Amino acid sequence: MDAPSATGDLFSCHSEPRGPPSAIGDPIPGPKNPWILPPPPPMTPSCAPPKPLCAPHPIGDPIPNPWVPPVPSGTRSHAPPTNGYPQCHWDPVPSPWTPISASGTPTQAPPIPVGALLHQDPPPPVPPVWRSHMVTTPLVQTTPTCRSHAPCAHCGSSRMPGPLGGACSSGSLSPPLRAALCRPVTSLPGGAEARPRPAGSTMSSESSKKRKPKETQTLLWRVSTKLEDPSGICMVPSNPPDVRYYSEESEVDLRDPIKDYELYRETCQELQRLMAEIQELKSRGIKENASEIDERRVQSCVHFMTLKKLNRLAHIRLKKGRDQTHEAKQKVDAYHLQLQNLLYEVMHLQKEITKCLEFKSKHEEIELVSLEEFYKEAPPEISRPAITLTEPHQQTLARLDWELEQRKRLAEKYKECLTSKEKILKEIEVKKEYLSSLQPRLNSIMQASLPVQEYLFMPFDQAHKQYETARHLPPPLYVLFVQASAYGQACDKKLVVAIEGSVEEAKALYKPPEDSQDDESDSDAEEEQTTKRRRPTLGVQLDDKRKEMLKRHPLSVTLDLKCKDENVLHLTFHYLMNLNVMTVKAKVTTAMEMTTAISAGDLLSPDSLLNCLYPGDHGRKTPNPANQFQFDKVGILTLSDYVTELGHPYVWVQKLGGLHFPKEQPQHTVAADNSLSASHMELTVKLLRSRLQSRLALHKQFASLEHGVVPVSSECQQLFPTKIVSRLVKWTAIPYEDYAELPYTKDVIEAGLAEDTHLYYMALIERGTAKLQAAVVLNPGYSTLPPVFSLCLNWKGERNSSNDDNIRAMESEVNVYYKELWGPKPGYQLLTNQLQRLCMVLDVYLETEPHDPSVEGPKEFPQEKMCLRLVRGPLRLKPFKFNYPQGFFSHR
Repeated sequence: MDAPSATGDLFSCHSEPRGPPSAIGDPIPGPKNPWILPPPPPMTPSCAPPKPLCAPHPIGDPIPNPWVPPVPSGTRSHAPPTNGYPQCHWDPVPSPWTPISASGTPTQAPPIPVGALLHQDPPPPVPPVWRSHMVTTPLVQTTPTCRSHAPCAHCGSSRMPGPLGGACSSGSLSPPLRAALCRPVTSLPGGAEARPRPAGSTMSSESSKKRKPKETQTLLWRVSTKLEDPSGICMVPSNPPDVRYYSEESEVDLRDPIKDYELYRETCQELQRLMAEIQELKSRGIKENASEIDERRVQSCVHFMTLKKLNRLAHIRLKKGRDQTHEAKQKVDAYHLQLQNLLYEVMHLQKEITKCLEFKSKHEEIELVSLEEFYKEAPPEISRPAITLTEPHQQTLARLDWELEQRKRLAEKYKECLTSKEKILKEIEVKKEYLSSLQPRLNSIMQASLPVQEYLFMPFDQAHKQYETARHLPPPLYVLFVQASAYGQACDKKLVVAIEGSVEEAKALYKPPEDSQDDESDSDAEEEQTTKRRRPTLGVQLDDKRKEMLKRHPLSVTLDLKCKDENVLHLTFHYLMNLNVMTVKAKVTTAMEMTTAISAGDLLSPDSLLNCLYPGDHGRKTPNPANQFQFDKVGILTLSDYVTELGHPYVWVQKLGGLHFPKEQPQHTVAADNSLSASHMELTVKLLRSRLQSRLALHKQFASLEHGVVPVSSECQQLFPTKIVSRLVKWTAIPYEDYAELPYTKDVIEAGLAEDTHLYYMALIERGTAKLQAAVVLNPGYSTLPPVFSLCLNWKGERNSSNDDNIRAMESEVNVYYKELWGPKPGYQLLTNQLQRLCMVLDVYLETEPHDPSVEGPKEFPQEKMCLRLVRGPLRLKPFKFNYPQGFFSHR
């Protein structure tokens, strides 16, 4: 079905009769309708003969015609067919009208449900009502030609006047038809509204072209209707509704999509049913069924028009949904953009807040005076205690003001000091000139005073020569020389510092190379001479590289430490130039010839004399971590193979030369530091002198111990009883391997108290048939660190600390309570006092042993010591503590 034109065409009642509709394209399809009424009587000249208006179809119009009376539900009318024309003439668009009020605003009229009309029975026969055939005409040709009419007496409206002027012909109609014909002008089915259009207003096709293509066009209709009752009276309203607007978009808002879906489903079902009936009727092949087939075909066309209507509504809903979705997306995009802007602002504000929080003022870097000094020294006009004590900000400002005031004063003092400094510099320049002129005179005086220096033992000239030679020393040896000389002059007059070596060789090391041209000519000549010689082997080359790697500086520094007994410790310090380390060699010179002792052979040897001067400093490895990479290049495994020739690179030697090699963060170049040497000089000299004296004291004691005599000084006689029967029989030195093989020394080795750098000795004490073996570990730091004894008693079996608690108690007497045996400082008699106590506790052990009744005869070791209790506790420990001057033994 063709929709009305968008340009506002209208329908007029002055139209020619319409021919029979076609089978498909006409608003009312089908050949002949059984509901067509007989042709109407002839019309008056003022109105053209209208075509008959049919009653509603049994299925029902999708949108009922306002001029057709409603059909009661449950009834079915059968009107006789007429001259072949359909009795119903459909509106161009079977959709509701949109009524427009006089003010221009749409009004809502109660629509007639379409679904209610689809399933109702055919209406009863009604009088024939005619409606003119509608023909579209331009808007300018819409002047009404029908005569006016008076208000209706039945309903009061001015819609359908009677033929006698003022009398409504609807009184002779049926009530449903009269109710449909007597509706107000402003109310039409489907909520449409009739709105008069102003006279003379036109709408051309150009204006319609300017409309937006996406907007649903509003259809303007002008309808002129002529009705005629059965008696032949023409019913033509004098003032028909001029203009009516229709909008499917407004109808979409009023309709329920669910109901439309139900209508769609019912329509499809009805179409299936009709098609099935048509198929069944055609299959029978009876000619009388043609009218029923036509009837069902017409009903099917009506359902197709309903589907087209629903299709349009669905497309409109879809378009509206897309528009709403697009608008929502635009709103969401706008909100998202606003959100991003707000997030950016928040991020910017957070950055600014972070900058403000991390801001550090310059005054935080200034070290201000303390609050106590500030309130004590600052004047009241700056400090303002009444305000600054309660407000930290004002307090900080006041402290900054006081700092500024102090700096101004210091700046003035600085200027004054600069002026005084310039004056002093001028005076110094004057004195330098005087001293430079005085130098030649002093040299002549020194030459003349040499005999006097020799006579008074004041070798000024010799010291001056030493200082001249010191200029050629390498930096570590120079630092050692300077610091040792300064310490000897200030604190230790018995420390003698000297420089040995060839000065000429030292000068040759720093000479610049000769011209390259001469070297090239000499090298060419040498190559010609050595081409016939045999090339050195790889072993010879490595030996040369090792010698070059271990090369020492031509000059060395010697220190002579003299003791009170005129014993001297000679130390010679060398510097290895390629390894950047210092080594030392030691030698002892005694004032008088000492008694040779076999067990004292390692006490004064150069390899063990300075060993472990500081804990853990063995002097076997180089302290410079970079040397190991140098050794790998020339095939040197360790420096300990060359210490006999080069000396020991102790760590304390490096510190005396101002060298420090950090292990955690190695440095590429290590420079000599005077402050490091000065901080270790005094302590190292004291340790060296103490080591020499302790080794000399041990040497004398070992000579007595080898003859079975335990020397005890008079100051230590009170520590022991007057009579000790047990005696020392043997004292010898043993190697570390023999000590480690003894079964009763494993605890000492596992505790880390015995290392290969320590000295090991074996003592044998006897009394009768009892023999006590004592394995002694002598630490190189004796007497600061005491010796450690491990005991084993051979008497009635082998007894040691693992199977006899009293043997363990005897070890505790000499190892734990050694401070009682230290004697007078510096405690060099500790070892002999420990051996004497060991003889004492052996007597107590043997005398307190119970007598075996199975053995006849007297007790082997009669009790001679006075003891308060022989044993105590579950361990049956013996009383080994001697109480002086009472002279008895007790438990600890």
